[in-house]
Amino acid sequence: MGPNSGRANSAKDEVVKDNMEERDAVDLAADWADINQGLRKDLGHQLHTQWIKPIQLGKFSRETGVLELYLPTEFAANWVNDRYADRLSLAWKIASNKVREVNIMVHPGRRRIADIDLKNHDGFGHHAANDGTMAMESIGDDGFTASIGLDPSQTFAAFVTGTTNILAKNAAERMAKPEKPQFSPLYLKGATGQGKSHLMHAIGHSYLQAHPRARIFYCSAERFMVEFVQALKSNAMMEFKARLRGFDLLLVDDIQFIIGKASAQEELLYTIDALLAEGKRLVFAADRAPQALDGVEPRLLSRLSMGLVADIQPADIELRRAILESKLTKFAPLEVPADVIEFLARTVSRNVRELVGGLNKLIAYAQLTGQEVSLQLAEEQLTDILSANRKRITIDEIQRTVCQFYRIDRSEMSSKRRARAVVRPRQVAMYLAKVLTPRSYPEIGRKFGGRDHSTVIHAVRLIEDLRTRDADMDGDVRSLLRQLES
Repeated sequence: MGPNSGRANSAKDEVVKDNMEERDAVDLAADWADINQGLRKDLGHQLHTQWIKPIQLGKFSRETGVLELYLPTEFAANWVNDRYADRLSLAWKIASNKVREVNIMVHPGRRRIADIDLKNHDGFGHHAANDGTMAMESIGDDGFTASIGLDPSQTFAAFVTGTTNILAKNAAERMAKPEKPQFSPLYLKGATGQGKSHLMHAIGHSYLQAHPRARIFYCSAERFMVEFVQALKSNAMMEFKARLRGFDLLLVDDIQFIIGKASAQEELLYTIDALLAEGKRLVFAADRAPQALDGVEPRLLSRLSMGLVADIQPADIELRRAILESKLTKFAPLEVPADVIEFLARTVSRNVRELVGGLNKLIAYAQLTGQEVSLQLAEEQLTDILSANRKRITIDEIQRTVCQFYRIDRSEMSSKRRARAVVRPRQVAMYLAKVLTPRSYPEIGRKFGGRDHSTVIHAVRLIEDLRTRDADMDGDVRSLLRQLES
């Protein structure tokens, strides 16, 4: 082999290397989007914005599995290294099998300057008080206390309402109105990712509009615990109590995480009593009803349930579809086909946060690679999310549900009868079997009395066409989908 072939091989190796690096960059960017979203939920808007959001992805070595994470200042890099290095490392190891270690450092080329504004803040995004204690207030330009911890994007206007969350939405709006609420505290109960935190932030924003000088504090139960323990260690409990009870609106999220901690429960109990006695407002949120909280002192349990407990049910397919449609405006002019939205709404049903995260990940991947958003791309890139959400629906279950819906005997699914009252439900069941199960056309045909695969194909195409032309048929199919996916 001559020198030219050697150069050709070298050039080919470079191309392969460039392609691998490009794929790594795309994969890491998608993983970082997921990690970022999780950290924002865990740490809260303020902490995330101050310490995690400025992080940029740096160099990645395939050989060593080391990923560099860049921050703009030495102070910020040191702070994140000290407090979040373990959490970031674990998150990356879970998200990607490529990353084995992360290095947090100052962005190359940036001047290593100390950020004076950062130095004047503590780790919770608060201003440091002159007396050395932690100030839980954030001071506005006029020197008056403003809100703490509210996410500016989570407002009532941005909250998509459906039949499963309308009670909680109306109760939250009532809590935020200027007049005295009919009930307090408000307790929002719902599974993870169904909109509890969004409503809490929205209450804070709406109340602040009506009361611009109001003192509002949003925190997780975990953060409440951290503040409480720090006050204990620094002998600053009196200041802690005074500041906590000075708020006009207190919003405590994930209250289930305060269970079993007697001293913190007692302090929260006294705080609730003090705020209610002064006519102030309290909102709590948890993934279970107050009565289902294990290890909670009976007196605290009675306070949590004395107002209104508003349940947020898992979003149905109509609400999931509406939520996705509402998110599309921020991606314009990028087009997301209707079949992709329908696919995500039907398939990602566990919680709203996962649904929106899936859409964001899909669009980020499409933008980074220059590909068009398509159903095939969604199926390829969202395998983890889709597999976690896919309910195991059987053809037997589909046949049983369809027969109950149309009030026909189960034996008609396999019979040779050609009466319209029997044929149409049978075709609907074949269509649903193709949509909701991984079974092939021949497999479906065998479950319907040994019918040929061409019969199943005809049924699927017919029902697809009827859904576009016949509102009653579309309504029947939607109703059956809801029953089967619930």
